[in-house]
Amino acid sequence: MNTKQRLINRLKWYYPLEKLHTFVSFPFFIALVLYVYPIQETIFIIYGLLVCIYILYQGQKYWKIKLYRLRNQPIDQEKNLQFFKKSKKINVFLIGLIPIVFVIQLWVLNWKITVDTLFFFSVFVNVFAVLEHINYYHIQLMIDNKYDFQYVLRNKKLKPARLANDLKRRQF
Repeated sequence: MNTKQRLINRLKWYYPLEKLHTFVSFPFFIALVLYVYPIQETIFIIYGLLVCIYILYQGQKYWKIKLYRLRNQPIDQEKNLQFFKKSKKINVFLIGLIPIVFVIQLWVLNWKITVDTLFFFSVFVNVFAVLEHINYYHIQLMIDNKYDFQYVLRNKKLKPARLANDLKRRQF
């Protein structure tokens, strides 16, 4: 199987999976957290989950565009390039707000932090959002197939993110 066909086969399941996480899994986690915990304890985790949803939305959109391109389906190149450039700036802004949201969470809880499951998940979710941004816009952190693994072994470094390359080339 050639590289193009292998990538098409991968994106046929990967794009819908990213879409599922964007529109089902992470919103479900928000609903679950709001059901289980008082709202004043959930500010930090809800913020992190919303940032994750926003970044995952970009990821599923990118994989959809790549799949369409590989199948020779039309896309609006310039509109999508502008979307991702703008989204990257918004991501940086949202990530910059993470410490502020954490301080707001502490303030709402009268500066008392309980190191419990919710706290660890809150930190994890916010760190995950940062890592997702890095994974899409800077360095490919996810090594999920043998070709990525071989690249790392051969080059002794992680690959540049595909979206970062496409934005640099101004072409999907």
